[in-house]
Amino acid sequence: MTQPRRTPAPDTGLSRHLARVMDDLVTIPGTRIGLGLDAVLGLLPGAGDILGSGMSAAIMYDAARRRVPLLVLARMAWNMLLDAALGLVPVVGDAADVAHRANRKNYRLLQASLAEGRTSTRSGPVYLLLAALLIVLPLVIGIAIGVLVLVALWSLLTR
Repeated sequence: MTQPRRTPAPDTGLSRHLARVMDDLVTIPGTRIGLGLDAVLGLLPGAGDILGSGMSAAIMYDAARRRVPLLVLARMAWNMLLDAALGLVPVVGDAADVAHRANRKNYRLLQASLAEGRTSTRSGPVYLLLAALLIVLPLVIGIAIGVLVLVALWSLLTR
């Protein structure tokens, strides 16, 4: 019995580079642990969550543009939400965020979907509406979390 031939996925250069910059820009010497801009941004309370969520949404936008199935976009949205939630916990959350690597996971979901030739069968307007919700909702939640952290920090500093 022959296995179905997997065709190479179309190049997703921007998403590939963004995932690398955000999660694996440098490797900690003597380890296989990569650090990226997401880890550095995570050190900035509030603002880091806002910037990180915005950059992560670009990978999801690329996935929607290529019409990956909505279930794949939903998994990507979950990764973004988890990434934002982990950023709420000081220090431990930053370490968990480095281990979670939402951008790398989302890039791999995109690549796997494209390599398998899976695309959404929903009609154009319905797909666009649902994809926009799956991209915008976690983005808005990530930004809201960042703003709440900044407001809380400001209130603590100005007491």
